[in-house]
Amino acid sequence: MNKVVAQTKHFGVALILMWAVAKIPLGYLSRLALPVYIVAMVLLVLTALIGDQAKGAQRWLDLQVIRIQPSELMKIALPLMLAWYFDRYERVLNLKHYFIAAILMVAPVILILKQPDLGTSILVLASGFFVLFFAGMSLRVLGFIATISVLVMPFAWSMLEPYQQTRVLTLLNPASDPLGAGYHTIQSTIAIGSGGFWGKGWMEGTQSQLNFLPEGTTDFVFAVLGEEFGFIGVLIIFLAYLVLVWRGLQIATRAPNVFSRLSGASITLTLFIYAFVNVGMVIGLLPIVGVPLPLISFGGSSAVTVLIGIGILMNFRANRRLIQT
Repeated sequence: MNKVVAQTKHFGVALILMWAVAKIPLGYLSRLALPVYIVAMVLLVLTALIGDQAKGAQRWLDLQVIRIQPSELMKIALPLMLAWYFDRYERVLNLKHYFIAAILMVAPVILILKQPDLGTSILVLASGFFVLFFAGMSLRVLGFIATISVLVMPFAWSMLEPYQQTRVLTLLNPASDPLGAGYHTIQSTIAIGSGGFWGKGWMEGTQSQLNFLPEGTTDFVFAVLGEEFGFIGVLIIFLAYLVLVWRGLQIATRAPNVFSRLSGASITLTLFIYAFVNVGMVIGLLPIVGVPLPLISFGGSSAVTVLIGIGILMNFRANRRLIQT
């Protein structure tokens, strides 16, 4: 019950912020991109220096008045920053601009990886890549990035914590460590499979209610939904996400300027990656990287980030309508 009350408060704050962002004039929102990115980077550096440690990770920053997770802010700050950058240099874009954009993208990703937080770093990296892609990145640049990515894989692997490496290796055969690294995957797939077509009913799931399923309200809430509401419940969730993504891309393609088109498309597709990675890790197709299910998992930072992103899309939609009239 305490979590219900807490999540209600989280959504209350998030909805207020969504409404506030939707009302910001578009030009002012564009000018906020650079300051917001700088603030997010400063907060990430402070997290690395004086952040709170919990469960072997240093991801939270206590500002006395509020306790925040700066990496969540970067999911919004980075696409806005890159969209503002490409909007500013739209007429003179060359390889140099893409290189600078890559630095702006990689710097926060490295700081987030050091926390360590592999899941959030993937989402931040994806949000930046989408902006680069929609900004007109050529096939030559894409090929260069692919080559560099292959070359740095050994370095990236060495940056992972031992438990993260174990999770990746265990993905191929969770049964090789059923009580350790493979436990989460085994229990979540059992939960989803036992739900069948219609599910076992609200609060009737055995894996979740008997505490076999870890993190049932956060990272693995999808497994709880699959067990209790079955294939039909999961299908409804998928359709809801598809409608949200479709609507977001529709708004982005009709947005009034380059800044809103690039940031709108990136925010929308990052939301898709958000859901895709969570579902993929729960059903055993992707390594467990600690990514919550958007708008469903318990947690204030995730809810605020997602609803601010939706507020930005609402802003673009409203400004398009005003420009047309």
